Amino acid sequence: MGKDIQFSLMYRDMWQSSGKYMPRVDQLVRIAPVIIDMGCFARVETNGGGFEQINLLFGENPNKSVRAWTQPFNDVGIKTHMLERALNGIRMSPVPADIRKLMFKVKKKQGTDIARSFDGLNDERNIIDSITYAKAGGMIAQGTLSLTYSKVHTVDYYIELASKLIDHGADEICLKDMAGIGRPVSLGKIVEGIKASYPEVLIQYHGHSGPGFAPVSILEVARAGADIIDVGMEPLSWGTAHVDLLTAHAILKDAGFNVPDINMKAYMEARSLTQEFIDDFLGYYINPKNRMMNSLLIGPGLPGGMMGSLMADLENNLASLNKWMAKRDKPEITQDQLLIKLFEEVEYIWPKLGYPPLVTPYSQYVKNVALMNVIQMYKGKERWSMIADNIWDMILGKSGKLPGKLDDEIVKLAEAQGREFYTGRPQDLYPDNLDVFRKEMAENNWDLGEDEEELMELAMHPEQYRAYKSGAAKKAFEEDLAKRKAEAEGVAQASTAPVVATSAAPAVNYQPKSMNIEINGEKFRVAVSYDENDAPVETKAPAINGTTKEEAPATNGSAKEVLAPVEGKFFRTKNASEKGLNTGDFVKVGDIIGYIESMKVYNAITSEITGKVVEVCHADGDDVEEDEALIKIV
Repeated sequence: MGKDIQFSLMYRDMWQSSGKYMPRVDQLVRIAPVIIDMGCFARVETNGGGFEQINLLFGENPNKSVRAWTQPFNDVGIKTHMLERALNGIRMSPVPADIRKLMFKVKKKQGTDIARSFDGLNDERNIIDSITYAKAGGMIAQGTLSLTYSKVHTVDYYIELASKLIDHGADEICLKDMAGIGRPVSLGKIVEGIKASYPEVLIQYHGHSGPGFAPVSILEVARAGADIIDVGMEPLSWGTAHVDLLTAHAILKDAGFNVPDINMKAYMEARSLTQEFIDDFLGYYINPKNRMMNSLLIGPGLPGGMMGSLMADLENNLASLNKWMAKRDKPEITQDQLLIKLFEEVEYIWPKLGYPPLVTPYSQYVKNVALMNVIQMYKGKERWSMIADNIWDMILGKSGKLPGKLDDEIVKLAEAQGREFYTGRPQDLYPDNLDVFRKEMAENNWDLGEDEEELMELAMHPEQYRAYKSGAAKKAFEEDLAKRKAEAEGVAQASTAPVVATSAAPAVNYQPKSMNIEINGEKFRVAVSYDENDAPVETKAPAINGTTKEEAPATNGSAKEVLAPVEGKFFRTKNASEKGLNTGDFVKVGDIIGYIESMKVYNAITSEITGKVVEVCHADGDDVEEDEALIKIV
């Protein structure tokens, strides 16, 4: 009889690697017993990563979801595991230590057994903190190696990192091949090297199928001594997700390993339910290209877990870029053209940025810089002209030590902007602040929740939690879903409708909300509103997050505009310590006038004009389009 190999089902990650959302709690509770009936899983990945933000975004309480979803597995002894991002916890930005500690305690109480802790830079200091906090909270601590392929990410590099984590208390090791670009033979050597020094330490392999290496990698790591293999299942296996259970099972069984039998009746039922969830609403957020494998991913090495958001970002930025091109009588570009340009740019800038492993959030950061570079170069501008502050934090060492050396070009750019590099312990930059959120809970008369889970949620995801509590998140999600359904229905009807030659007809009851007008050579953007009798009425922008659009005083027509360089949501500040710009303030060239949240980061917008602000054109949270006025200055 060969070595025993166990399987873990990546049910959460299957969805995140394919699209934007995960099933609702009622759907998860329906499929849990069917997954159990399959009889082949020792573990199920139930939460972590983007799971909780997703719950909040469609107006669902993530704490109730985690408890209800993990309970059936807890009851039958199937271990549950979550993914967490070390310094970044379960969000995209650094988290104070007191909030990180509370998170592990809460997750254990909610029924999560194992914390899979990775650091996007493989900085062992951040992972070791998570190992310490996880064990203090009663969880099994799984130290994680974020795998990639470069001249600095060698077999010895990963064996040494695993040794440091085990020596500091890691109970298990996970090889996280998030882009599926780890070369199979090298992965086998990493496992072999770890097992040679730590034969009793359990090793779990997690690989995405994207570029096609993963089935071979599964066989290589199993032969080298891996104990558990992460898998997906139809209809969300393969593509940018994971190797299907059936394939992994057949490969390992044929190679002589002892693998558990699969209840195929339950497999087909789980498959059917997953398809039902896709058809219900989740399919509206899954890009069909994410269901395909693509060897082009070998070059840029972008991970499966971000491909859903990448395609959405690409779609939005393509539309914005083509609007810009059309205004200037330039030929439009296709999504494929932009995608290839993006992949090429990622390959070009990744070494210059010090080879950060392309895993959340640093895969998004590298992708964002690359996409901004491509867009700016299409417009005839220079590379590196838009780098968000949290991306600068990565470059400067505030998130951890980069694996490779920064290119001199980046170092000089930082020095030219007066930015300072940091070499200390990353966590020290983010002091404890749980009491601030405890006070907010009290002021709002919000319940701290069982085991203070609601407090943890607010502290971990403040903006999303507030939007959830106010009902704004649920409303926005329902509106977006209704729009997508209507668009899909319209496409379906158009594809079956007979072709009839007609003249263009005006939109029924179309009433513009804003107009661009030109007076004596000066361009102005004016708001237009209507009452029930279609007569113009005077309105004031509604308050969003406590701020409103500034009323514009009369000017002599000489005001100049600072325009949005990218589309997204406008904010005057990105945190409570900043003071937002107001009418009457004086700004100089280079001053930050606000931020645009785009592609999960806040992009600082600087003024190219010196003068007095006569109008702030948007309230916090307003959607803005590229080339739209943000402020007016005289």
